[in-house]
Amino acid sequence: MIVVTGATGNIGRTLVPLLADAGEDVVAVSRRPEPKELPAEVRHARADIGNSSSMRPVLDGADALFLMLGGELNSHGESPHALIDAALDAGVKRIVLLSSQLNSTRPEALSHTRLRTFEAAVRASKADFTILRPGGFASNAFAWAESVRTKRTVLAPFGDVPLPVIDPADIAAVAAAALHEDGHVGRTYELTGPEAISPRQQSAALSRALGEEITFVELSRDQAHAHMAQLMPEEVIDGTLDILGNPLPAEQTISPAVENVLHRPARPFSEWVARNLPAFQ
Repeated sequence: MIVVTGATGNIGRTLVPLLADAGEDVVAVSRRPEPKELPAEVRHARADIGNSSSMRPVLDGADALFLMLGGELNSHGESPHALIDAALDAGVKRIVLLSSQLNSTRPEALSHTRLRTFEAAVRASKADFTILRPGGFASNAFAWAESVRTKRTVLAPFGDVPLPVIDPADIAAVAAAALHEDGHVGRTYELTGPEAISPRQQSAALSRALGEEITFVELSRDQAHAHMAQLMPEEVIDGTLDILGNPLPAEQTISPAVENVLHRPARPFSEWVARNLPAFQ
């Protein structure tokens, strides 16, 4: 049995059906009520990974766990060992942790301190583990959806700075492989898309997919900070802007990990756009 936390999120909602299609017994965990889109054969459990006591009955009998922090759990909460111990007590033998590329490229980043403690706890556990460290998500472009729908405009800082953003569906596919295939134990995978693409180029990809002109408006760093403050914790914003505006060479490097694990190229941004075009129409 495989327990998937964050089952209704950006990655989990793709990961769950991938595992079910592979014949795995899957329990989808979320803090929300059961989502309508779950495959019929998948069980849903409403629990909070920030509360290990609520997770213990969900984990009972599980062989593997996909562990994804979200929201406030990235900044505070009970000790990572509480959840890891609950998983081991329940019989979990394999843990796949969704972490971040920043834990290798910027290991002192305050915004990722808690993720680093989870990495350390998973590595120190007796479970077989795989760590996934994706870079920026293609789905961050959803932040432009309203302005594209209403004004056919994209507003973003650092318009010509490219990063190899990754399709969350590829993260889910790598996670599925690590959860139910051999050969991934003890591995840390840095995950990127197949090309470095700038915000201006992403805007152009949206324009081509919609068949309409999209105006790109470049924000100053201060303007971007004010906009992001409506959605993100203050302690995360400056670090995020540093990456977007002045990425390290490693953050612009295209990783072969997706292709190595999945035996196919990573999906380009244009493919993510085509799949999610209704959000922008």
